[in-house]
Amino acid sequence: MIELASTSGRTYAVMGLGASGLATAEALARAGARVLAWDDDAARREAAAKRGVTLTDLREADLSTARALLLSPGIPHTFPAPHPLALRARAAGIPILCDIDLLLGANMDADTRARVIGVTGTNGKSTVTALIGHILTTAGVPCSVGGNLGPSALGLTPQGPGGTYVLELSSYQLERIATAGFDIAVLINISPDHLDRHGGMDGYVAAKERLFGLLRGSRAIAVIGADDANCRAIAERLGTSEEVRIIAISADGAIAGGVYVENGRVIDATEGTPRTIADIFAVRTLPGTHNRQNAAAATAAMLAFGLAPEAIARGLLSYPGLAHRQEHLRDIGAVAYVNDSKATNVEAALRAISCYDNIFWIAGGLAKDGGFDALAPGFGRIRHAYLIGRAAPEIAAALGDRVAHTLSGTLDAAVRSAHAAAQASGGEAVVLLSPACASFDQFAHFEARGDAFRRLVADLPDDVPGGAA
Repeated sequence: MIELASTSGRTYAVMGLGASGLATAEALARAGARVLAWDDDAARREAAAKRGVTLTDLREADLSTARALLLSPGIPHTFPAPHPLALRARAAGIPILCDIDLLLGANMDADTRARVIGVTGTNGKSTVTALIGHILTTAGVPCSVGGNLGPSALGLTPQGPGGTYVLELSSYQLERIATAGFDIAVLINISPDHLDRHGGMDGYVAAKERLFGLLRGSRAIAVIGADDANCRAIAERLGTSEEVRIIAISADGAIAGGVYVENGRVIDATEGTPRTIADIFAVRTLPGTHNRQNAAAATAAMLAFGLAPEAIARGLLSYPGLAHRQEHLRDIGAVAYVNDSKATNVEAALRAISCYDNIFWIAGGLAKDGGFDALAPGFGRIRHAYLIGRAAPEIAAALGDRVAHTLSGTLDAAVRSAHAAAQASGGEAVVLLSPACASFDQFAHFEARGDAFRRLVADLPDDVPGGAA
């Protein structure tokens, strides 16, 4: 756990006692800070109390001495409506931060600090974060990987000189970081997501762009995707800075002075003459165009970090993949079963659909803004769709008569039907869970949904059944 010595004797309010909030409250208490901790959910309060966290009802507490309010990323402080505690803090001039800020603040001593890499983007940030961590580990570089992915920031193994923190950053977290503490900042892509939370697309883009204002030092590196207009506009704005070096990345082909993927090969052109880093065409854990973009982003970050091309190649080619991100679970006969529960928006689902043919697609849940018409380019790859959750009728309307579909309702019913139909199809096929929706109508989070799918697939018989869609 991260040591927060500078917080000793100071008062901090911690609102939200999920994984990150608990780690924050515990780290602050261990450092000798006075912690006012609360959660609106009684079950979470009970769980925190069992772990020794002292509870204070922040709805009534005096916040006048609080150094900061550590507000869980999931709790809004502006849009669509600010939490009452956020309003109180703002009126009192109390900064609203998150645990990432505390980690960066604890890592500022020039003699002992580790390097910090921050990764964000609408899609792919978990894969890029994990891929960077894997490349560093295979190269023998000590690192801790977490943030929005895996362990919370203050639950990470502390790193010192020679070590590195690799942090996945959500737009929610980026809005609440005040400390300039990143050495390398990676923005993969931007497409509409969480618009209600940011007051629209402009607010969402601004939240992502904040990452580059948190770079430190004269050797800071900005890795920015060149395949969408929002990222290109950010690169143009950032290009006026003399303190930041920009490396553009692309999955769509050659880009002068950047890192790109062409014909399955990751190519480095940052020094002028293009050179191949690795051929990832056959890497099963990096399928599709979007993973070419992810590989380019991780490669650019590691080149900027100073790793040798050979070390980067070893990491790319041995990457084991991430749970719930196009995770290949098993094959039964000629049918592959793929868990892409992390695809909680339309663009992420379309990226997965574009990687396969003859798909028996399981989708649905809680719809986000924008509808489902953007999935149309992938319709020709879908043999039959099995729709679950609250958004099922809306997805069915978007599919219309262009894609055969069934309103399955629940995940277990969808798996049974998709399995039978895929096995009866008589050729290579894919049963793909890529929901294009949030999970909260039927599951606590996308991991719970993916875990349920994994269990259902594991319970399927090894023999090839009959049946039809």
